[in-house]
Parts: sequence; structure tokens; C-alpha cells
Amino acid sequence: MNSVAQNPEPTPELVVQVNGGCEKRSLLMTTGMLALSFIPTSSALCKEIPENYMEFVDKQDGYSYVYPSDWKEFDFTAHHSAFKDRYLQLQNVRLSFIPTDKNDIHDLDPMENVVQDLVNKLYAVPNQATFIKGIQERSVDGKNYYTFEYNLTSPNFSVTRFTIIAIANGKYYTLTVSANDRKWRRARNKLKVVVDSFKVFEIYSLLYWN
Repeated sequence: MNSVAQNPEPTPELVVQVNGGCEKRSLLMTTGMLALSFIPTSSALCKEIPENYMEFVDKQDGYSYVYPSDWKEFDFTAHHSAFKDRYLQLQNVRLSFIPTDKNDIHDLDPMENVVQDLVNKLYAVPNQATFIKGIQERSVDGKNYYTFEYNLTSPNFSVTRFTIIAIANGKYYTLTVSANDRKWRRARNKLKVVVDSFKVFEIYSLLYWN
């Protein structure tokens, strides 16, 4: 994941807001070069966050979201950041992205087709039944997002999720929050805060050479 460096190699600056304050981690500095990434401070680094939540901001990859303050970070295969409930393993948030030549989600197929394909062909395994509960489009600071709520039912268990997608910086971002279906009614509002908080922002880099 890109949240914190796991080795002594320098990494681009990452800013994590904790209890209303901004903590900076690592600034990329190599011999003869300084790389700086700029994002609007007011919108992505030092804004007020909901009570009992913490904010994760990744300046290198251009996204942010909040998560419950009692959750812990963990590694989720093929994802760039992830946090989970300490006791309920199926309650988690994780984010991934892949390269794309698209500039906006409106460059994809119609919203309903995109969501149907993602749920039925990517998120569900062959023995799971799918049910899409709702789809919503929103726009924040000129960026467009599709959010959808859906259920995946297997013979032994059922899980319900929110997923939100967006495109920026040549990346197709996907953030998902989930819970066991039996816990969904109780957890839904808390998880909705997480998915609604997700934002992408443009990365601008300046390279200075000696």
C-alpha cells in the first residue's frame, strides 16, 4: 500500500489528518532533484473531518477518504490502501486504481451498464447471486463519481457493499466499503460516511534540477 513507506527508500510526501491536525510523512528527495506535488490545502489536507473518523490523504496518487478512527490499516491484495474493523473482519474499506486513457467516468459506457458489468463480472464470483440496490451520480469540485450499493449472496454468507468510482490523473479509482449482510443495517450509515468522503484531486509535479 502507499500509505506509509515500508522500507528506507524515500517516498513522495503523504499527508494524514489526525484529529483535525495534519501530519506530514516523507518528501521525495533524490540527488539533484526535488519533486513536489501540490493539492489545494483547504480541500484535501486540513478540512474538518467527522467525529470518530480519521482522514487518509495520499498526495502521491491523488485521493483521500475518511475511515472510522478505531479501524486499523491492513494489506489487501492488489489494493493501494485499506482499513478494517478490529473485530468484524468483513467491515472494511479498501482502494485500488488502474491506469486508464479516459479523462472522466462520463467517457465510459452509460452509468447503468458500467455498474452492472462491475458487479456481475468483476466483483461477484460464479456462485454468487447479485442484487444492485441503488446507483447515484454526484459531482464535487468538478470531479464526477458513481456510487452504487449492492449485495453479493453465496451459499454460506452474504455481503453488502458500497462502491464508488472516479477517474483522474490517468487512473481509474475504485473505493469499496463492505459488511456482512446481517450487520449491514447497523453499519450502513457509518460506512456511507466513508464512501461519501472519497475524493480525487489532480496531481501537479514540479521537478527542480541542480
